[in-house]
Amino acid sequence: MDEVTSVEEESRAPSVIDRYYTRWYRTDLKGKSSEDHCILQHSNRICVVTLAETHPILQNGKTIKSINYQISDCCSRLKNKVSGKSKRGGQFLTDFAPLCRITCTDETEYTIYSCIRGRLLEVNEEILKTPALLLEKPFTEGYIAVILPKLEESKSITENLLTREEFEKIVAKRNILPSQLS
Repeated sequence: MDEVTSVEEESRAPSVIDRYYTRWYRTDLKGKSSEDHCILQHSNRICVVTLAETHPILQNGKTIKSINYQISDCCSRLKNKVSGKSKRGGQFLTDFAPLCRITCTDETEYTIYSCIRGRLLEVNEEILKTPALLLEKPFTEGYIAVILPKLEESKSITENLLTREEFEKIVAKRNILPSQLS
């Protein structure tokens, strides 16, 4: 009997993500419906950018053809190099700075944005080799990038983001058919 109770308690234990990170969301980026992003914010200010569960790439059973961190002819997120305690040399990002472009096998292309202001610490090069990680483990090994907001902005960066509860309300409203509104 004690073994059954301990197994149940272990299965309900929160994941590392749930335990140490706060989830923030940005919905319908650049006016594109359901292109939602998730920002996992650690207590040490570091933010991990990933796709929200509702993003079309994760929802529609799509297969990723390619991921490109080359934003323009002059700007590649792969060339980002940081050094030292203050992370000098990292590219500074604004709220709507593109991080990468993801192309699916059906030729639809999605641009993933930073959603927050801060210094780019790293991009996930593993998803270039294994794009399926983005689909299978978007909150762990399939993250897009890691960003460090400025110390003085670390509290204010979440002003334009949604909490989990606010995000769930928006998603629930999306799922209501127009005929159900009347």
